[in-house]
Amino acid sequence: MPIDTKRLGRGLDALLPSARPAAPVAVAVKPAQELGDGTREIALTDIDRNPYQTRLRVDEVALNELAASIRATGVVQPILVRPVTKDGSTRYQLIAGERRWLASQRAGKQSVPAVIKNVSNEQAMEMTIVENLQREDLNPMEQAKAFDRLSREFGLTQEQMAQRTGKDRASIANFLRLLKLPADVQMEIDGGNLTFGHAKVLMALEAAESISKAAHHVIAQALSVRKTEELVYNLLHPIEKAKKQEKPQDPNVREAARLMQQSLGVRVEIDDNKGKGKIVLKYASLEDFDRIVEMLSK
Repeated sequence: MPIDTKRLGRGLDALLPSARPAAPVAVAVKPAQELGDGTREIALTDIDRNPYQTRLRVDEVALNELAASIRATGVVQPILVRPVTKDGSTRYQLIAGERRWLASQRAGKQSVPAVIKNVSNEQAMEMTIVENLQREDLNPMEQAKAFDRLSREFGLTQEQMAQRTGKDRASIANFLRLLKLPADVQMEIDGGNLTFGHAKVLMALEAAESISKAAHHVIAQALSVRKTEELVYNLLHPIEKAKKQEKPQDPNVREAARLMQQSLGVRVEIDDNKGKGKIVLKYASLEDFDRIVEMLSK
């Protein structure tokens, strides 16, 4: 499906009542109570979950607190929906506001204020991702899967995704690299036992077995990102190799290698001899190579 790049990526502003409406879609919308300012009151039972939702986990405590607030004062900000045809009838599909929709159900509400907009699948998915990214609702693995879906299903390049979400291209590349980590490590990141910072450091290790072993050590010892950097550095530079050197490596050189390794996400070796020497970057894939070249070119 070709993507209309002129319309895609305009952010949530493209869906607000004050924005220029999208091209109309031939869908007969169910009658809904007009509230003014483009907002309508829609029955909760007429609304379906967003199939493009990238947030997989819901904070039950926070959801119950929101439900209590809605029960007391109502829904302050309307949700965003689009009309869709399902089994020959028209329903509404969530674009943004899933927590308000769920909390309204828990609060015993029969309806919810909503803004109805006609948008494409691409726009609906993009708006969902952008809203969650802006609200920091996604954990690292959810973000990685969201960017991967934009790439696979809609053919967006990393540069296009960066433009549409406001994320740095290098950050998007790092998120996508998470999907190459061993499954058990991905689960630990998804569960919050490892941070994105931990993951970036662990990716400097090349073998899946080494990454898994190091990750579980980090969790067991509750290591900080800085301590994880030291762990990975020691794994990449075994003591046996250090013993073969005529003299220990200068601390400043070792720190420089650590910082480069953290920034580039690959193994870095510095061979220094009184201010002269070489820097070796060891990449494990062509994607790593392209990413390093791009970062160094900047």
